[in-house]
Amino acid sequence: MTSRAEIAAWPVKAQEDLLARLEAALQDKQRGKVPWLCDRPHCDGRPHPGRQGAHARTVQRPPDGNTWDTWLLLAGRGFGKTRTGAEWVWRMAKKYERGALIGPTAADTRDILVEGESGILACAPARFRPLYEPSKRRVTYPNGAIQTLYSADEPDRLRGPQHHYAWMDELAAWRRLRATWDMAQMGMRLGDHPRVCITTTPRPLPVIKELLKDPSTHVVRGSTYDNLHNLAPTFQRAVVAKYEGTMLGRQELDAEVLDDMPGALVARTVIEAGRVDTAPPLELIVVGMDPAGTGAGDETGLVAAGRGTDGVDYVLRDASRKMSPRDAARRAWGLVDEVSADALVYEDNLGKQWVEQVLKDAWKEMHGSTPHPPLRRVTATVGKKLRAQPVAMRYEQQRVRHVGVHGELEDQLSTWIPEDNPQSPDRIDAMVHAVTHLMRRDRARMVLASPHTATGGR
Repeated sequence: MTSRAEIAAWPVKAQEDLLARLEAALQDKQRGKVPWLCDRPHCDGRPHPGRQGAHARTVQRPPDGNTWDTWLLLAGRGFGKTRTGAEWVWRMAKKYERGALIGPTAADTRDILVEGESGILACAPARFRPLYEPSKRRVTYPNGAIQTLYSADEPDRLRGPQHHYAWMDELAAWRRLRATWDMAQMGMRLGDHPRVCITTTPRPLPVIKELLKDPSTHVVRGSTYDNLHNLAPTFQRAVVAKYEGTMLGRQELDAEVLDDMPGALVARTVIEAGRVDTAPPLELIVVGMDPAGTGAGDETGLVAAGRGTDGVDYVLRDASRKMSPRDAARRAWGLVDEVSADALVYEDNLGKQWVEQVLKDAWKEMHGSTPHPPLRRVTATVGKKLRAQPVAMRYEQQRVRHVGVHGELEDQLSTWIPEDNPQSPDRIDAMVHAVTHLMRRDRARMVLASPHTATGGR
């Protein structure tokens, strides 16, 4: 142990460095932070002698060896994916100069990967905490290493920059998955062995399936249950208890990569085959709305779709969520404005007759005295299965396509089996309202031609 007298004999700069390290260690202790990695061969991450706080479970430790290029963490909600990625990238910054941080959107990259509760700023130790510069889209570490922030919505920003490593979060939610993945891969050309860490909830998308087959991919699978002791009891009651044992739960909690379900309204492979990055010019745009019922867990379905000049219907946005009636009405008109929709199509039967007045009041609040809100009312006369079938057929014909990824809507489409459950989910209902309205335009344009006017007729 070094004595005070020996420290006093050090150069002033060395004494200042020691003081800074001690202050940083005190800050981390006050924050309850302990070293992330421990020496136990098998550890569940719970506090133990030498680690009196939350730390890495064995499956959250970076892979050993040099045989892997991609570390793919396919894990359920609450597994600790974000914490794992954040702990990995700040350590990579100690050794390498350039890294990429890529999230589904610019806001996700900022709010989750960098500034989130389990993000880089929260995980990096005080003595090596980086400076985040939002205007420059980067974080800079004390040693000069830089990590640049990217959005999967803008793959062209990855054209040109080079990196030693990258952290890609929620790959399955990227709207422009293939384009962003390809551009990011082309930039992984610095150093002797560029590497990628991917943290995502699984979906059976082509890129993920390709990675699973690649021998240079180190795959870690984990479930929500692995980290249940660190999750809030309310999450366990509201989410885990609700979805465990269901197909959606197998994907979102157990992290299974599910194949197509027999009997589901629309197969995942059909959705994926029709996915596009952008829609062509649109002749008509509508927002479908399925107001929440009386159940405490009900969502208001809000889905925007448009009819392209090519005759195909394009699903543009999914803004569904749990909302109060007033908030739902304002969000609906906000979506109408966002996509420049021509009409808002809503369902008013089954005890939802209040909807029209709430929508009109919200229109007046947001648009003043502008008359005649563009409302189109739907009163269902047949069951939800029968209403959805023509739309499902259009999917099969590739006449309904998704612009980007709409994960929760796609999960509902590929897991709802009408024969097993006649009550279709709210997002599906909203989408069906929108696409059915676009289909009515086809019927309005139909012209019955007389056989006597046909070419060559008498």
